[in-house]
Amino acid sequence: MAIREVREIGDEILTKQCKDVTKMTLRTRVLIEDMLDTMYERFGVGLAAPQVGVLKKIVVIDVGEGPIVLINPEIIETSGEQTGEEGCLSVPGKWGIVTRPDHVKVRALNEEMEEFEMEGEGLLARAFCHEIDHLSGNLYVNLVEDGLHDVNYEEDEE
Repeated sequence: MAIREVREIGDEILTKQCKDVTKMTLRTRVLIEDMLDTMYERFGVGLAAPQVGVLKKIVVIDVGEGPIVLINPEIIETSGEQTGEEGCLSVPGKWGIVTRPDHVKVRALNEEMEEFEMEGEGLLARAFCHEIDHLSGNLYVNLVEDGLHDVNYEEDEE
């Protein structure tokens, strides 16, 4: 498939509300494959359709256990709390501390447009919240508790 351009903070599309996917089309299947390819190419944990310029409620996630595709996802249950570092492919070179639920249950459609529910804890719960926020035009930078920090890829030389 294809690697798509990831839209970055400041791009108006990242602040817009996405629309429901009402039927699976070839174009939507290609979009999902491209999103997965783009996420893996950029070493991301998740990617939402608006990040590649498409205002549809589609999210892809892989926290190391294989790809998850969520169409029209909604969070239906949360519990607990976790605070940790978060980054975003649309905010390159930055990270911040964000508090999210530690346990999240989502309801979504799969690629066959069949409804299913899925639960996640830890990183997967964080990814569910982060990516689903994108579908409402919300970026994690609005939740950061101590400001954004530069990612430092080099070891300190002290």
